[in-house]
Amino acid sequence: MTKIEFINAKDFREEALKLHISENQKGTIETVEECLNEADELELWRPILISIDNVYVGFAMFGLWIYEGDHGRLWLDRFFIDEHHQSKGLAKLVLPILLEKLYKDYAVDEIFLSVYETNELAIHLYEKLGFKFNGELDINNERVMVKSRS
Repeated sequence: MTKIEFINAKDFREEALKLHISENQKGTIETVEECLNEADELELWRPILISIDNVYVGFAMFGLWIYEGDHGRLWLDRFFIDEHHQSKGLAKLVLPILLEKLYKDYAVDEIFLSVYETNELAIHLYEKLGFKFNGELDINNERVMVKSRS
């Protein structure tokens, strides 16, 4: 059985900094270092390491913006699988489990994310998981997607 864990990246900063996006993803997602620095500046961000069978394979960061929308918005702000572990189906394995955890931990009915229109692989994955474009653009001109709890 596969053991999937989500670990506070602030507690394992050195290990987190070893994770990297692939060359073709540069410009579509921030580095781990940028994410950790952002999380140090804004307390609402929760950066995590994604571990499968005790191996760090990815990174994510999420947070609840309480003043957005009627009841606040929970953003899955960053998500990636390390370049050495890509093309193994790990994102499809991990992301649904992470989303369920976020729904439960934050007691929300919707999760938001934003994505560059050119990031077709990510868009395809998010759409397969039930995310839909809501017509909004974020401050970086990324298209906003939302997934309602099923």
